[in-house]
Amino acid sequence: MTAAPGKNADRGDAAIDVPTIRGQLPALSRTVHDKPLIYLDAAATTPRPQPVIDAVTSYETNYPANVHRGVHELSGEATAAYEDARRRIAAFLGAQTHGLVFTRGTTESINLVANTSGGTLEPGDEVLISALEHHANIVPWQLACQRTGSALRVVDVDDHATLHLAAVEDAITDRTRIIAITQVSNAVGTLTPIREICTLARSRGITSLVDAAQAAPHMGVDFADTGCDFMAFSGHKMYAPTGIGGLLASPSMLDAMPPWQGGGDMIRTVSFESCTWNEVPWKFEAGTPNIGGAIGLGAAVDWLGGIGMHAIAAREQELLGDAVARLHSIDRIRLIGEPTKRAGAISFVVEGMHPADVGAMLDRHGIAVRAGHHCAQPILERFGISATVRIAPAFYNTHDELESFEAALRRIIDVFG
Repeated sequence: MTAAPGKNADRGDAAIDVPTIRGQLPALSRTVHDKPLIYLDAAATTPRPQPVIDAVTSYETNYPANVHRGVHELSGEATAAYEDARRRIAAFLGAQTHGLVFTRGTTESINLVANTSGGTLEPGDEVLISALEHHANIVPWQLACQRTGSALRVVDVDDHATLHLAAVEDAITDRTRIIAITQVSNAVGTLTPIREICTLARSRGITSLVDAAQAAPHMGVDFADTGCDFMAFSGHKMYAPTGIGGLLASPSMLDAMPPWQGGGDMIRTVSFESCTWNEVPWKFEAGTPNIGGAIGLGAAVDWLGGIGMHAIAAREQELLGDAVARLHSIDRIRLIGEPTKRAGAISFVVEGMHPADVGAMLDRHGIAVRAGHHCAQPILERFGISATVRIAPAFYNTHDELESFEAALRRIIDVFG
């Protein structure tokens, strides 16, 4: 059910010591409305473990300097930590060190590709996406198509929200130039056949991009094994700070692409007449980067790798199965999408109740969920709704917490439904 891990992503498949892991996540020890926090919103963002907090604090406290620009000791320490984080993150995700461009996250990474590689589109060309996509993998391509006169085409899912490889193949035409598809749907949890899609794209000479924002925290993502041309991910989905993430590609592909943003450190020389560019990946990192965020992301992948991505995936499949069974047992609940393979998230609606009301009442029980369209309006419209309640259990959650969630949901329906 899961992809192969990156080269350094897994150091063992031993069972997860959940109490120890929870002790490393300070946010989980707090109360909300005088109730112990039950955090079921990992698809939105993940709590930060103490090693990540410590790594960022160390940078901000001991060597808060810019990178690549200074000759003094603090700048050297910052540069070494920043670039060592790049090396470890790339290895964790199965990519070459110089194939990792630091960005603010998945959204910026996709926009980078849409504004550079997407610039090769011509009138009549086609970009292919799926009905599952987050807005971040829809809007940049709409803008690129508007600029170039190309067309955006969408592959539909079946009535269970499963994306079939045959449907992708049927949608490809001789004008398809780019295929951009998520590996895991943030709204309904569908796990797509992404490796097979990328293999198909490569066999047809089509550029492929994978939105791995929801996949990277839940399974062993391996850029090289996936076979895509580009892979985008976000740090805050994988226990790192906000405002940091990356784009993975081969260094040769990045080298062939024009820069997207101009400024300091992305250049080699500047005159009023012309400029020359820095080497990759720095050609795409204009201005002062999120240094602390990158260092924190490096600490996050070390933490995840120490736990083991195979163990994380197995644990989360247990929790998802438990959560689905509990939801099925409650009258008036409809699950939105029951894909063949799922990771990360479950969406549902309660008959006669608005998702926002359900989410707010669960919050009064100390249970954090997401209610809304999840920045994925088209897939919800596909099922005739505008919003859902979404739960996203992660490996630090417990079956007791899911039991408390079920009990709270039953009380809410009985009293207010």
